[in-house]
Amino acid sequence: MSKAAMKLYYCETLNPRKACAAARFLKADVEFVRVDLASGEQRDPKFLALNPNGKVPVLQDDAGTLWEANAIMCRLSDSVASDFWPHDHRQIDVLRWLSWDASHFTRHGATLWFETLIKPLFGGEPDVAVIDDAKTSFRLHARVLDDHLAKNSVAVGKTLTVADFALAAALPFATAAGIPLAEFRQIQAWYGRLEELDAWRNPFPA
Repeated sequence: MSKAAMKLYYCETLNPRKACAAARFLKADVEFVRVDLASGEQRDPKFLALNPNGKVPVLQDDAGTLWEANAIMCRLSDSVASDFWPHDHRQIDVLRWLSWDASHFTRHGATLWFETLIKPLFGGEPDVAVIDDAKTSFRLHARVLDDHLAKNSVAVGKTLTVADFALAAALPFATAAGIPLAEFRQIQAWYGRLEELDAWRNPFPA
């Protein structure tokens, strides 16, 4: 498979969003392949052969098949020789923020997104207790990021990295999902700069 034949399997949800945004931001030569979750395409044996977890995103390239959005962003960066996934002293710090984000920040933002916006699509009722707990936890960890961004324009170093896209994953839905983003001025300012990128605002194929 040539680099021009990279395939990125996606749908319009949180994790595929950051992978698609990274592909566009990096101008990586990928073919976008939409997976229809509503019809259960992710449970088809052909798709499970790509990702046994039955989830998107998935990247197919010369090196094989890769799942997990953060890893995909790193692979895409390497494919175009970008330092969006840095290979210098910044790399350990990027890994720290990716780990922290998955365990704390986007974890709670994604819970609010799911409870508020996704559950009702399938006839479920948002769980008020879960929402309240997620907001409390989000505020706790958002303060850590807000303090960091008071002294830094991006997550790591001086330029955007995969850490920024990972941290921002749930924030496009902040208003609709009730994520208390407005309480954190530095995060708002940092996120506003991301929103200036067309690749971030419009990550999915038309």
